Amino acid sequence: MKPDDLQPTRHTLVGRLKDLEDQESWQEFFNTYWRLIYTVALRSGLSEAEAHDVVQETVLTVTRKIGEFRPGSEHGSFRSWLLHATRWRIADQFRKRARVPAQPLRGGDDTARTGTAERVPDPAGEEIEAHWETHWRQNLMEAAIENVRGQVDPEDWQLFDLHAMKGETAIRVARRLGTRLSRVYLVKYRVSRLLSKEVKRLEKRYG
Repeated sequence: MKPDDLQPTRHTLVGRLKDLEDQESWQEFFNTYWRLIYTVALRSGLSEAEAHDVVQETVLTVTRKIGEFRPGSEHGSFRSWLLHATRWRIADQFRKRARVPAQPLRGGDDTARTGTAERVPDPAGEEIEAHWETHWRQNLMEAAIENVRGQVDPEDWQLFDLHAMKGETAIRVARRLGTRLSRVYLVKYRVSRLLSKEVKRLEKRYG
């Protein structure tokens, strides 16, 4: 592996975010992550308005700190780094509720290094991490499904959707759509492989 392979390149979203003038990449970042951040904020016990504030403040944190992010260093993965930024913004909202001044941090914001998560006043930290992981995978799968769906013949996608996603038996799907049973199995295999490859691609791009 070349040394450059360890750093985000201009072809990855994280690498392109380092250019604050790249509006297309920042829009892609927002479209990809805002619902994830919002959902996790809600699940932590915040109101809808507070969760929207968490989204806004987290995005602002990323704009300020993305230039310092280095994958594979103490920051860990981008997914982990973004989680810590989100948790800190969630903690901010709870502090506002209680009108308790924020405690000073050693070394500044918690996004400076992975270990600062332990300093965030977050009694539901493990639960938030579990929600984050669950919704991260869900977001990734939804994006993969949407991308693959556009690559597959509509009739083949209908076969796959009914059998693989909605759980209808292959025999019932074949009879319902007037096609061969072998085709149902073949389409399921082919589309499943496409989905698996797309999930891996998105993990590499966004994770």
